[in-house]
Amino acid sequence: MACFAAMTTALLSTVMAQPPDSATVRLTLDEAIRRGLEASHRIAEAIARGEAAEAVVGERHAATLPQIAAQAGYTRTNHVEAFGILSPNNQFRVIYPDVPDNYRTRLDLQWPIYTGGRLDALERAARIDATASADEIAAARADLTLEITRAYWALVTATEAVRVVQESVARVAAHLTDVRNQLAAGLVPPSDVFTVEAQESRQRMLAVQARATRDVAEAELARLAGAAPGTAVAAAAALETPPSPTASLEALVDVARQQRPERAGLMKRVSAAGERGRAAAAATKPTVGVGGGVDYASPNPRIFPREQAWRTSWDASVNVSWPLFDGGRARSEVAEAAALGRATEARLADFDASLAVEIRQRLREIDASRAAIDAASDAVRSAAEARRVLGERFAAGVATSTDVLDAQVALLQAELDRTQAIANAHLADARMARALGR
Repeated sequence: MACFAAMTTALLSTVMAQPPDSATVRLTLDEAIRRGLEASHRIAEAIARGEAAEAVVGERHAATLPQIAAQAGYTRTNHVEAFGILSPNNQFRVIYPDVPDNYRTRLDLQWPIYTGGRLDALERAARIDATASADEIAAARADLTLEITRAYWALVTATEAVRVVQESVARVAAHLTDVRNQLAAGLVPPSDVFTVEAQESRQRMLAVQARATRDVAEAELARLAGAAPGTAVAAAAALETPPSPTASLEALVDVARQQRPERAGLMKRVSAAGERGRAAAAATKPTVGVGGGVDYASPNPRIFPREQAWRTSWDASVNVSWPLFDGGRARSEVAEAAALGRATEARLADFDASLAVEIRQRLREIDASRAAIDAASDAVRSAAEARRVLGERFAAGVATSTDVLDAQVALLQAELDRTQAIANAHLADARMARALGR
């Protein structure tokens, strides 16, 4: 019986030691993050929104520059009776002829040279919004990095769980064979066989569940890493305990205030709201613009007397506009901008109030994860020693194979718990990095 269990263990170890399929993509955490950031549609959307914000800056700036337009038109009018006068030499001179076909071309120039600061304020607001979009892209990258990290360590723990359960299934199956042999020899009652069979069935059920969990975790990581659907992904993780942070809570909060992209974006949104308020207030001030153009038309209405011929004319003007009454529109725009500014300031204040709490929570998670690693390491050492002692007792004939198998399962479970504790520690570090804006 002991020989059969040893052969089963050796066979399982050989299978576990075989190299993975060449089609499997082995990823480190850094590689998964890099591939995920490159392939993410969310990042692409954020970048496109940033480009749209940059385009708005160009649109606002173009409004302050001269606008030149080429115009052309054709108008068909009804026939009229020609009007003219008789000159002293008895010749009839037509002053207003019948010209139903009217052609007009114009090169037009318009330039707002003074708008009370409205266009300049709108351009500054657009520039601030564009820089805030860059902060939103950084925040999206940080969120995706944390999500990929979570999926990566979920795959690590799920793979380890599959290994533990598979080894447990193999050892229970070997033990079931031993018990059946004892039943055939009349050493145990049939109830012992039924008990082990029930345990073996439960272990096989746990193995199915563990493989399903691992497949789900693999598919999630493959999706986040930009791999094609159905690609086999393996986590090449180094299960090492990460170092503990040494900075104080106050220092970490100060770092977070300086580096968190969300906070920087909110501060810029407050500034942009102020610029929009100044632009709205400028709507009550007079505006000055210059205009001009060159007309080439047939007939040219600026030429007298009117004649059916292509003639050139030009004009230049200075225009002043002062809205004396707009029904309260400018006042409402100022109130809207001020309210949006206060709302953004309230969001910023709420963010600052919750930031210290978030950093404190992340520190507690890190401390708890380190303590869990220490406890799990002690459990691994104790389980390994128990397995060694029971192995020696079994060799001496004073322990049963069941005791040895139970000790082996306890050791594997302790190793799984340590893997989970290390994964939780890495996740706690990733959450801390996200909270600090790194």
